[in-house]
Amino acid sequence: VPVFILAGLLVHCVFLVSIFDIYFSSPLVHGMTPQQTPLPPPAKRLVLFVADGLRADSLYELNSNGTPRAPYLRGILENNGSWGISHTRVPTESRPGHVALTAGFYEDVSAVAKGWKENPVEFDSVFNESKYTWSWGSPDILPMFAKGATGDHVYTFCYTAESEDFGAQDAAKLDMWVFDHVKSFFNSSRSNQTLFSALNEEKVVLFLHLLGIDTNGHAHRPHSREYRENIKKVDEGIKEIASVIDNFYGNDGKTAFILTSDHGMTDWGSHGAGHPSETLTPLIVWGAGVNYPQKVTSQFFGDNFLQEWKLENLKRLDVNQADIAPLMASLIGVPFPLNSVGTLPLEYLNNSAHFKAESMFTNAVQILEQFKVKMSQKKETTLSFLFTPFKPLSDSEQINFLKKTRLYIQQQKYDEAVSLCKTLINLSLEGLSYYHTYDRLFLGLSIAMGFVGWTTYVILVIIKTHTNLTKTVQTNNKESTVLFYGFAFVGMMIAFFLLIQTCPWTYYIYCLLPVPVWYAVLRELPVIQDLATNVLSLHIGQSIGFFLVCTLGIEILVFSFFYRSTLTIGLLVFSGWPVVTQLWVQAKTRALIWTLLCVFLAIFPLMPVVGREPNIPLVIATGLLTLLISCFSLTSLCKSENKYRNNEDLKVHFYQMLNIALSTYVVSSTHDSLKNKQGLPVLNQIVSWMTLVSSSVLPLLSPTFLFQRLFSILLSLMSTYLLLSTGYEALFPLVLSGLMFVWINMEQEALQLYGLSRKSKLALFNFAYATDITRFRQLHLDDVRRSYFFVFFIVTAFFGTGNIASVNSFDPASVYCFLTVFSPFIMGGLLVLKVVIPFVLVSCAFEAVQVTTQLSSKSLFLIVLVISDIMALHFFFLVKDYGSWLDIGTSISQYVLVMSLTIFMMLMNGLAQLLTTQRLELSRRTKHHSM
Repeated sequence: VPVFILAGLLVHCVFLVSIFDIYFSSPLVHGMTPQQTPLPPPAKRLVLFVADGLRADSLYELNSNGTPRAPYLRGILENNGSWGISHTRVPTESRPGHVALTAGFYEDVSAVAKGWKENPVEFDSVFNESKYTWSWGSPDILPMFAKGATGDHVYTFCYTAESEDFGAQDAAKLDMWVFDHVKSFFNSSRSNQTLFSALNEEKVVLFLHLLGIDTNGHAHRPHSREYRENIKKVDEGIKEIASVIDNFYGNDGKTAFILTSDHGMTDWGSHGAGHPSETLTPLIVWGAGVNYPQKVTSQFFGDNFLQEWKLENLKRLDVNQADIAPLMASLIGVPFPLNSVGTLPLEYLNNSAHFKAESMFTNAVQILEQFKVKMSQKKETTLSFLFTPFKPLSDSEQINFLKKTRLYIQQQKYDEAVSLCKTLINLSLEGLSYYHTYDRLFLGLSIAMGFVGWTTYVILVIIKTHTNLTKTVQTNNKESTVLFYGFAFVGMMIAFFLLIQTCPWTYYIYCLLPVPVWYAVLRELPVIQDLATNVLSLHIGQSIGFFLVCTLGIEILVFSFFYRSTLTIGLLVFSGWPVVTQLWVQAKTRALIWTLLCVFLAIFPLMPVVGREPNIPLVIATGLLTLLISCFSLTSLCKSENKYRNNEDLKVHFYQMLNIALSTYVVSSTHDSLKNKQGLPVLNQIVSWMTLVSSSVLPLLSPTFLFQRLFSILLSLMSTYLLLSTGYEALFPLVLSGLMFVWINMEQEALQLYGLSRKSKLALFNFAYATDITRFRQLHLDDVRRSYFFVFFIVTAFFGTGNIASVNSFDPASVYCFLTVFSPFIMGGLLVLKVVIPFVLVSCAFEAVQVTTQLSSKSLFLIVLVISDIMALHFFFLVKDYGSWLDIGTSISQYVLVMSLTIFMMLMNGLAQLLTTQRLELSRRTKHHSM
């Protein structure tokens, strides 16, 4: 068994990691030569303002009385500069946004796994190419640019990480800090000769990172007074800084200014996914070398923003976020960042047609350079007769493009030169993508082969060891030796083939994995033959019916990852289960409660995703309801003439009830305190953390009788869950565990219905004595349904209150009882805990079902494994790396979820066994002392 479990874990880890190699390896290449426009630039210095978390509509919209939200910036775009919308990509987080702005490339998704603070890949940025860069702002963002820079010319000034507090009086003070420091920096430079001369150099960048808007958006939502007032303060700050800088340089007209944002924010104060409110950010550019506002009579965009913002008559110039990097490079005349894939937005430039054509040519050559490096890398690692080059950009085509463009520039046909450059850029980007995904089909097929083989093998193991379908057959030694050598030969051929092509070591794992897996399958040939004989002897209609029901069941699970409402349909079907199987005849009350709870639980997937609308009174009501239920359970416990009951157990029960009452109070008082801007009370914080710690220990002190232990687990987890709730989701674990209690009873009835067991009293059932190995029975067809119920309930626990597959369905407000200062890892950990709690409840119930139905946990678990592996294979082919970034992010997280579900269920199985069977004995010892 341990070997099998280890092999299973290993295989699943390989499947899980494989998608990052197949779909999401880093697109960056190194070894290009820097490209720079040969003509003198219009600006000597550039000031970049990044208002973190600022939405385009929040800035451009007018107030209800018709006045602009940011009067200074509105004046700029109406009289002095150019404006538009910058379209960002997912993940809409701060680091990828800043990398796109300053380095011109979009971070690949694999970077997400490397943490949000540091940049995992070496990259070149506008800051690195500048003569000097001074930057002010958040300690989360600035250090990564200083760290990536060569030499010592990027200077950073940050405030402390503790300042980023969601519960603070006002986060706009973060922006005030930046503005004040910039002003004092310029004042002090007058008396510091070295600094003064450095500031007067060319190719200087000043970067102001303004985090206040983002922090206020998280804490109070983007439509709040705080968020809007912060925008006004930033507007006033930018006005001051612009005038300080112009005065310092004696209004020499050589400064370019850019204001933009790294990402937007949803109406409920989160970001990370691809909703338009997160991907549309403002861009306003003014100063040296920038076009003045262009008046137009009509312009067409697919949205109605121009009318809403009263900007129909000013030309709107939209760009992709990565296009801002080449724009900055062109304005101050530094080389374009090496890995940039942005296209220079010419309409922003106020310069000669010659300058624009030369800049565009530089842009095209810089992207073509990356294509050439990528192609030569692929060529080196592929056998020449297997290499298929990217046809539209063969060597001759490249030379042809470059010659033609040069000729057009010499003949002063600048427009033709620009359009040729744009074609070349698009082809180079297509070619980069072509070589980047070169090995995808080959690796995908290898993994799929491994998947199918593994699932087949697990099915054979189930049939061979846990059912009576097959006779034990002696294996023929001669045949198995031939088989072994055959597969060894195939493995060596594959390895040799990969060796010639100098493939990465991970390729060996993906391509060689199917070999031992299929060898294990073919060794079980006698089992396959037995199975075939058995299936053929059945009625054909029965076999097809069973197959169709299984397929439909798995498809419902797969669909539920895309549409939560599918779970509602599944639960409504479940509610009819007792009627279909005649169970209701022998247990009318239980069947009725089962149906009612199924219908009640079916409402949750239809509700909007959690975190959109906080509803604290509902959380408090749930706390009181839990207390009421535990009072009933306590009275029934006291009434029962149970000779095993003692006072220690009642003490534990009381203590858990106290915990629930405390949690309810803490939730209520914390949210009131934050509403009044008094921060998080320290006492509440201490109580919250103590509740969290005690909730993992308390169940172990309660008796191991079936319902007493399960109820104790529910109370403990519920006290923590209440602290992490902000709305209707607080009710979810309560309803779910109600259904789980009934499920355990119903399974007992089902056993008697099929005559597999005699009636036993569940109330007296004790987890501690349940693992008697001799009483295990063989699998029955009904056990497939049992396992399916478990997988379905697990998926319901995941998606019942929101799509966990998307980062932005998390609301930071749910962790405010524990902390309000931004700390991604602690916050992330608490959110994961919130997701895991319903999961633990289902796992413990499943553990109870296993022991009461006398099945070994291994046999049921293997069926669960088959179901989730078939689901995972679906998602493997549904992984996307194109289209809207929301689709990409969701497709990865769905595959990762199903794969980790399997690995996770192994862990959960262990945790459930620990929670249900172990008991800490504190009472006995104390009794001895009291004697």
